[in-house]
Amino acid sequence: MTVPASSRRVVALLGPTASGKTAAAVAVARRLPIEVVAADSRQLRRGMVIGTAAPTAEELAAVPHHLTGIIEPDADWSLADWLRRAREAMEDIWSRGRLPLLTGGTGQYVWALLEGWSVPAVPPNPARRRELEAIAAREGDAALHRRLARADPASAERIDARNVRRVIRALEIVEATGAPVPLSAPAAPDFAWRAVGLRWPRDTLYARADERVEAMYAAGLVEETRGLLERYGGDFPALQSIGYAEALRVVQGDWDVSAAMERTMTETHRLIRMQAAWFREDDERIEWVDGADLEAVVAAVEAAARPPVR
Repeated sequence: MTVPASSRRVVALLGPTASGKTAAAVAVARRLPIEVVAADSRQLRRGMVIGTAAPTAEELAAVPHHLTGIIEPDADWSLADWLRRAREAMEDIWSRGRLPLLTGGTGQYVWALLEGWSVPAVPPNPARRRELEAIAAREGDAALHRRLARADPASAERIDARNVRRVIRALEIVEATGAPVPLSAPAAPDFAWRAVGLRWPRDTLYARADERVEAMYAAGLVEETRGLLERYGGDFPALQSIGYAEALRVVQGDWDVSAAMERTMTETHRLIRMQAAWFREDDERIEWVDGADLEAVVAAVEAAARPPVR
């Protein structure tokens, strides 16, 4: 089925972790025929529910979600994979006369879709990944990042040296293609879009994130982590993401829960600062709305959903 150009519209609901995107999407769904396309690099993994603050059963029943819980925790996954699946989801939503609400989260995913990034579909190379992981373990994260800086300075500039997984993926692409990671050649997407951002004072957002961390541990994050470790082993990268990495130290007997919670809060604050670099308050493409005013957020999404859009 060919979807008319006038129907190929997307509204993006953007904001860092703990900014209330899921609750806002549920509220929007009461007034608009939307379906959520999640731009979250961790919620797409099955069984990683508590530590990713994945939508609850009630929230999933209130509004259909796409790209949540779709792959195994230890599955290989790339930006190109997400873009392909996101486009498939959007085509499906449009074909049924509904509106995709892109919720993120993961800034790389959001802007790759909205800006039309050209992303190479380079398959994972497990053997080379293990070699690069060994280099990072032996020589340190900074040493691996220096390798990337020599091979692809532009990618090194945008990738934090502590994000070893992304550094390795960039090196993998550079080595496979013999060229820098081509994220700087966007093409206009074949759909119209507008973006609404959830604005919170930084200290309020930190407090909300801290409350979420406490709730995660109370809900069984350590037990969820133990189950992942028993089923999939301890070598898959997603187990080293925020929340799980700290809970794993509890499972291994290195830390108590209090220490793990404190470190999780600190790392979540750092994540919020990194996400703010992706979703800048001076970005004129984003209409920023007070995240505490749910009615204002819903109204902004409703307005963004009306044609004409960007």
